[in-house]
Amino acid sequence: MAFGPWNPGGVPEQGYKPVVPGQGQHSPGGVPIQSQQQVGSMRASHTDRERAIDVLKAGFSEGRLGQAEYEQRLARASQAQTYAELGVLIADLPQGPVPVPAPQPAYPEVPRTFLPAPPPRTNGTAIGALVCGVLTPMYGLTAIPAVILGHKAKAEIRRTGEQGDGLATAGLVLGWLAICGVLAIIGLIGLLS
Repeated sequence: MAFGPWNPGGVPEQGYKPVVPGQGQHSPGGVPIQSQQQVGSMRASHTDRERAIDVLKAGFSEGRLGQAEYEQRLARASQAQTYAELGVLIADLPQGPVPVPAPQPAYPEVPRTFLPAPPPRTNGTAIGALVCGVLTPMYGLTAIPAVILGHKAKAEIRRTGEQGDGLATAGLVLGWLAICGVLAIIGLIGLLS
């Protein structure tokens, strides 16, 4: 039985040769096509019927099909035996995402030379110097690493132009204050003894 394109009366037109998706390359199941007639007469699987039903559901939910027409096509799709029968039911519906052109920007793109330079990143060694300087009152031994990291960070900042000079200075000051405090306490103990 040959089915024609769908019409609102639900009666297929005779002698219609359906257009199979892929246009001569692959069948709806992904099988290479030798000829349109061979594919049209090929038996449809449950998966093929489910795909056609999904296309019908999408067409109905998008308002492309009325309730009565949707129900008629759905009944025919669940009983379809061949690709041709399924192709007739979904031939006038989109069968996948419709390509949408990329939106054009409202303003032309600004050349990179006119954009402000990104802010320089903060030096990690300077952060380490500050952390060691802050931890000095609790642990005492972090004063020396704070001084070492502070001097190293200042040298890196001069060379690379990174941010964090204030952090390195704070780590240095806290480290030197702790070292001077420890030396003053040792000297005071030496004088008292």
